[in-house]
Amino acid sequence: MVPPERTVPDRCPGVLAVHEAADGGLARVRLPGGVLSASQLRVLAAAAVELGDGHLELTSRANVQIRALQPGAPVELSERLYAAGLLPSITHERVRNILASPLSGLDQYSLYDVLPLAGELDRLLCATPGLAALPGRFLFALDDGRGDLESSKPDVAVRLVDRGRGELLLAGVATGVQVAVERVAEVMVAAAEAFLAVRGEQGSEAWRLGELDDGPLLVLKRLGLDGSPAAVPVGVRRGPAAAGVFEGGVVATVPLGVLGAEQAEALAESGDEVRVTPWRSVVVVGNGPVQRLTAVGLVLEKASPWNGVTSCAGRPGCGKALGDVRGDARRVVPGWSGGGRVHWSGCERRCGKPGGEFLDVVALGGGGYAVDGVAMGVDEVRAHR
Repeated sequence: MVPPERTVPDRCPGVLAVHEAADGGLARVRLPGGVLSASQLRVLAAAAVELGDGHLELTSRANVQIRALQPGAPVELSERLYAAGLLPSITHERVRNILASPLSGLDQYSLYDVLPLAGELDRLLCATPGLAALPGRFLFALDDGRGDLESSKPDVAVRLVDRGRGELLLAGVATGVQVAVERVAEVMVAAAEAFLAVRGEQGSEAWRLGELDDGPLLVLKRLGLDGSPAAVPVGVRRGPAAAGVFEGGVVATVPLGVLGAEQAEALAESGDEVRVTPWRSVVVVGNGPVQRLTAVGLVLEKASPWNGVTSCAGRPGCGKALGDVRGDARRVVPGWSGGGRVHWSGCERRCGKPGGEFLDVVALGGGGYAVDGVAMGVDEVRAHR
């Protein structure tokens, strides 16, 4: 069933299109594949301290946000990001939404290292003028075969089935169409162009492929591909990268996805490359010392109650929020046992919620919350988990 038709263009923030929140400007920095060098992470952390509220927010699409930007700060921010290689395209900066399996190339479950493909896709995307018209919500994904990005519901994705081929997925559904690795970026860009063409034919303002009538099927037809959008995905499905030390590096959970300057510096000192994941965690590539990471409050224990806990900004950053969800979560979560996903929301919009199943904690105002629809106070939320 196609969701209700969109009637207005999306207003996803970027670096040049800053959203005005209750605490100031909000800039979203796209990180194709979630990849940052240590020096780029330092640039972002310094910008957050000097131009914003001092923190980097990790998003469910493996991007980074800087909040509380004051008037004039977005211009300075864009100049810093451009110099650091984080703003390679002015026209396409909001549409560079590319997820990639964060542990790709680092462990035994990776059929193929898809991070270079993410870079190739980004370059081709930015080199295609018409794709600047993509909605800021349109999402690409490259799955290295482990099935970890399925819950993100990408519009156009390729999941590797062996080292030389991947299966095309449209609107989160496997098509049965297999693509040679060397053509992956080309086919994904063509699928995005087909989405825009079908959207135009339907006179639609749809943000996502799944919102178009028969969207996946019509995209396949435009591409001249013989597939079935009703096909069932094959292979194993692995969940989010678990916190801890592994052979290729470290996975560290960032509590509530809010990364402070000291934490960012500890990550930059621990490896030459950091990968932001869609699960408010980071992967540090390499086998550097980990003691500093835990000392600054990053989580490496698989059993920690912080794993899988996310939230929106809440008060005071968001004018629509009915509660200080981050403050309440910081009081409540340490008393929980680990396991399962939980999302704290300041209102019914549930910004930043994860894909798939999760415990739904929504502020009601006056200090109360609805937990999976049941109203209770903060102390009861603590006991409920």
